[in-house]
Amino acid sequence: MGTTDKPADPETATKVVPPPSKEESEATPPPPKPDYLFLADVALRFLVFAASLTSVLVMVTSKQTVFRGPFPVKAKFNHSPAFIYFVAALSVAGLYALLTTLASISVIWKPICPPKLLLHFAFLDVLILGLVASATGTAGAVAYIGYKGNEHVMWQKVCSAFDKYCKHIAGSLATSLVASVLLVLLVWLSTFTLHKKNRQD
Repeated sequence: MGTTDKPADPETATKVVPPPSKEESEATPPPPKPDYLFLADVALRFLVFAASLTSVLVMVTSKQTVFRGPFPVKAKFNHSPAFIYFVAALSVAGLYALLTTLASISVIWKPICPPKLLLHFAFLDVLILGLVASATGTAGAVAYIGYKGNEHVMWQKVCSAFDKYCKHIAGSLATSLVASVLLVLLVWLSTFTLHKKNRQD
């Protein structure tokens, strides 16, 4: 007897999956890549926060007691209005750097960053830069008088007696200068990122 071919079972038959169409492949875009400018922005803002915090901590711990005869003489940062302003300004800068660091991290993985946010960053960076620069200059002027004195107006130098106190002040001012330089870089980076975003739009 001849063999008859049985029809293939439709359930067991091998299903051929057609390749995705061009429209389907275009409908699922690849995951967005992080913007390296924003990565640099996050790094700079974190460094500004670290520098501001270090500067404030060194300044507020600057104190020394010396004896002139039987009487103790104390030197603290809050004895000078310039140093109080310095601590307040650097505290504001550190808080601003921390908040904007978190804001930058939140937009790194977003495919579209609103230009309005970049514009706010640029404006606020310039404002904080001016605040830190003015506080550093004010405190630096007072520290210079304490270190060198002024013979014309009979202001005596005090760092020969309060050496530990003056070293703390000098270290705090040096750290604030680093924060100022980092803020200048942030202003440049924010402006360049905004310019690049406008060209892409």
